[in-house]
Amino acid sequence: MLKRVLISSLKLVILVILCLPNTVNHEAARDAIGADLGHEAPVHYDIQRGPCTKELAGMTVTLDVLPKPVKAMKDLKFRVTLSGAKPVRAAYIDLGMPGMDMGPNRVDLRLVKDNVYEGEGVIVRCPSGRRTWKATVTLPEVGKVEFLFDVIY
Repeated sequence: MLKRVLISSLKLVILVILCLPNTVNHEAARDAIGADLGHEAPVHYDIQRGPCTKELAGMTVTLDVLPKPVKAMKDLKFRVTLSGAKPVRAAYIDLGMPGMDMGPNRVDLRLVKDNVYEGEGVIVRCPSGRRTWKATVTLPEVGKVEFLFDVIY
């Protein structure tokens, strides 16, 4: 009984934090709620240090963004490396912010060598000051993986 009361209290505190101004880390609070409810919390990658890797349908999908440091409002190269089968159609990346509609921002990828795809794009500066971005890599007819990371303003 006490455990249930504590968990309910924690959820209430986290929900209150979500309603505060942008001085708090909203993504961390949402992740904590999702983890408590048994959902997989999204992994926050340090793209500034190197590539990010996830599994998808028996494949390994690795995302890297160049040049480093990864900054908003700069021309960036997005590189996706796959291990396993090649997608039937061209892969692409949709850039956005978690929980916020930023409008369409797609990076079309082209095959540059075996299992390595590249495309160019720009991460815009969000007026809210938030720096956490989401890159959704779509492999048509295979699926999607999401990568969360912070950019520098």
